[in-house]
Amino acid sequence: MNVTQAMRVLLQVVDSGGFARAAAALDLSNAAVTRQIAALEKHLGARLLHRTTRRVSLTEAGSEFCARSRVILEQLAEAESAAAQGVVQPTGVLRISAPLSFGVLRLADELPGFRARHPQLKLDIDLSDRLVDLANEGFDVALRITTDLEPSLVARRIALVGMTVCASPGYLRRHGTPRSPADLERHEVLSYKYLWSGDEWSFTDALGRRCPVRVRPAVHATNGDLLRHLAVADGGIILQPNFLVEAELRRGTLVPLLEDYHAPQFTLYAAYLSHQHLPARVRVFIDYLVERFGRTAPSKRRRGRAGARRHD
Repeated sequence: MNVTQAMRVLLQVVDSGGFARAAAALDLSNAAVTRQIAALEKHLGARLLHRTTRRVSLTEAGSEFCARSRVILEQLAEAESAAAQGVVQPTGVLRISAPLSFGVLRLADELPGFRARHPQLKLDIDLSDRLVDLANEGFDVALRITTDLEPSLVARRIALVGMTVCASPGYLRRHGTPRSPADLERHEVLSYKYLWSGDEWSFTDALGRRCPVRVRPAVHATNGDLLRHLAVADGGIILQPNFLVEAELRRGTLVPLLEDYHAPQFTLYAAYLSHQHLPARVRVFIDYLVERFGRTAPSKRRRGRAGARRHD
């Protein structure tokens, strides 16, 4: 059997979410795709897929085999490109996961330039604030704004991301202005559900002393844009990345708070699976992000203190 071709068929089944869709994408019959997978499983002596009437999913052996197959096929494509052109040209599909708000407000502005530089590379972008499983969901790279990462991932530090605590003038007129982090306990707080520290917001005073406060949110949400809209509508106090609130701060529809304290600061990472050989398509994308965003926050407003573990 042609193991390389069988690898491609298996990955298409996984990425498409089923045999019928994979067959359509590969211009093969369902029976041909089924035979390829069955022959590969027989060749390996291992079951690669769980099959039900509604969906397919990878077994533990299948997940490991798919991860290695992607690397092998990527290396093969790069070797062919280098042999044909004398230089490795990134090709294929680059699957990117990025936070929703960052993707819309910052990443989208940089993608035209990246596509112009690498026209042969296709992009498949998923914007979501959830933590995707890179291996099982087939992502090449995930952008994460955090202070820490899963130990299974390798990551490159792209930029610092400052945070601002703020509220609308209307809210402050009715409820008063907090003067210290402890005052937040008595206020209406709109909390981002995926914040790494949960409902504990930590600030630092001018002497470098940590000032944590456990807030009591009136609203939890998995999206910062929703919380920003609520805050502008006098709904409460938010702690959000500067790139998400800077337009409202300039217009005065939101007002920065606790400016005598340093708000927490996060880091934008490009995270990927631990491979001995980093695919060219992932490498050029990460290099482009570093070039465009550098080591400073991708925002015109910068506040806070460094506090992230470095993954370079």
